Amino acid sequence: MKKLKFLYLALVLGLLVISVVPVKAQCAMCAANVETNAKSGDKKTNGLNNGIMYLLGAPYLAVAAVAYIWYKKYRRKDVDLNMRSEKLNLN
Repeated sequence: MKKLKFLYLALVLGLLVISVVPVKAQCAMCAANVETNAKSGDKKTNGLNNGIMYLLGAPYLAVAAVAYIWYKKYRRKDVDLNMRSEKLNLN
């Protein structure tokens, strides 16, 4: 079972390395151009804004995935509470 998990992880990492897409960073001139286009009513800025929102959500999804895995792995099962069988007097 461990070998299957390792093989699956290696396959995913290999596919991620193979599917690298070159990206271009936005320079100061490009940012100024986008701002002027947005003021003139051009719709190309929506794609840039959507990309920023996508990048903003990625760290939250990563933290949520780690928290879910941690919860599933370390939660306690079959906990014995050792409660007394007598009634409690709350006076």
